[in-house]
This record gives sequence, C-alpha cells and structure tokens, in this order.
Amino acid sequence: MRPAISVLTLGVTDLERALSFYREGLGLPTQGIIGTEYAHGAVAFLDLSGGLKLALWAQADIAHDTGLPLTPASPTAFTIGHNVQHRTEVDAVMAEAERAGAEIVRPAQPTFYGGYAGYFRDPDGHLWEIVWNPDLLPTEG
Repeated sequence: MRPAISVLTLGVTDLERALSFYREGLGLPTQGIIGTEYAHGAVAFLDLSGGLKLALWAQADIAHDTGLPLTPASPTAFTIGHNVQHRTEVDAVMAEAERAGAEIVRPAQPTFYGGYAGYFRDPDGHLWEIVWNPDLLPTEG
C-alpha cells in the first residue's frame, strides 16, 4: 500500500444538511450530491488541497454497503486536523465554523507545545482541530 489517502468519508445523518454546512458554511468546493439514481449511492465530494476529497455519505448507506450495524458515532474516535499558516487564522476558522452551525468544543487557546488550537464539532458530531503549530506549518495548495 502506498502511503497516501485519496478520500476521507464522513458518515452523516442528513446529507443535505452536511453539504450545506461544508459548502455554504465553510466554503468548500463541490459539485453537490451525485449518485442519487442508485439506492444507497447519494454522496457529495468536496475538493481539498493536494487532490484529497472529503466525501459526505449517509451513515445508513455506509452501514448498508459494509454490512456493519449502524452505530452511534464517537467524536473522540477520530479527529480531523486543519493546520493553518498563522495563529490568527485559527480564530478566523473557528468563527467561520461557529457561524456555519458548528459547536465549539474548546475555544482556541495556547497549546502545551507552543502552538495555538481549538476544536469544533460539525452538525454530525465529527471533531475538527484547527491548529497553528510553528513546527508543523502546512504547505500551500
């Protein structure tokens, strides 16, 4: 296996609501929901940097596709990190997420390693960390 990820899929309870949060609320580019002609196929792909896609797919459809039982999501089982170039961007992204309907879990604050970070949950409870780490700055793209 190559050390690369091409798609991260978030299981959501309401695909339209999730798409609105990420497209209108956070401004992520997408062509919208596709695959509606297939049973359990409706999905939205959002374009991220480096060719990475963020997919939004109904949790019930993921359960159907995998054969696994539908279970409640655990926000502490997985986090999505968004590193920014400047400390002030953390506050800006956190405010944008809150305006879009996110729940602020931990307001941005200094970290133990000398950075600055905060956490929010999207409408489905997926946990995002917005972080400025002077030792791990993101590449533009």
